[in-house]
Amino acid sequence: MTTLTNAPLAPLLARLYEEANAATSPAAAALSHEERSRLLNSKTEYVDFYGRLKDLWLAISPETGTLLYMLARSSGARIIMEFGTSFGISTLYLAAALRDNGGGRLITTEFEPSKVMRAKANLTEGGLIDLVEIREGDALETLSADLPETIDLLLLDGAKAIYPEILSLVESRLRPGALVIADNADFSPEYLERVRSPASGYMSTPFGEDVELSVRLG
Repeated sequence: MTTLTNAPLAPLLARLYEEANAATSPAAAALSHEERSRLLNSKTEYVDFYGRLKDLWLAISPETGTLLYMLARSSGARIIMEFGTSFGISTLYLAAALRDNGGGRLITTEFEPSKVMRAKANLTEGGLIDLVEIREGDALETLSADLPETIDLLLLDGAKAIYPEILSLVESRLRPGALVIADNADFSPEYLERVRSPASGYMSTPFGEDVELSVRLG
């Protein structure tokens, strides 16, 4: 048995996915496909875009969550960085892996205050809040200082357009062999070009339908 498959976390995740599946977002429905695509790929309007979608869950799938748990467990991760907390579902999976690895620290970022409050409540209910530090604000600012000396695993699951900038902020702290998981990375072609380049210092491959999995080589 694991933290992931036991109470209180297992029933909490089941309930959160039920809520996510039932949730609607009038703001998201009002966006045309063209406007949504433009805002998703904008490096200057992402705060406005995600601010307008503060009622949208943007949750990872259960399969991706299980993958995150497995990767963090199998790599023995103790220090994890996450870009994009939302309501904290991915954070719960990663923190569960830390608990089962014997402890550690997870730093995650979210600029929408209402989501920060909900994520803290979910982490508290799941019994994992003691492992997590949530930094509220624009990640380009909150991750620009006070970083751990080494990072074992990085999850990119926020504004896709700035994946390259977030990677640049933390790259010097990624230990050799560190894992970088980017959700919906196909929305960030600049990021994919970077991590897939032979000269980038990464080995990278698509994994499943919407995840890019990379390993820091040195």
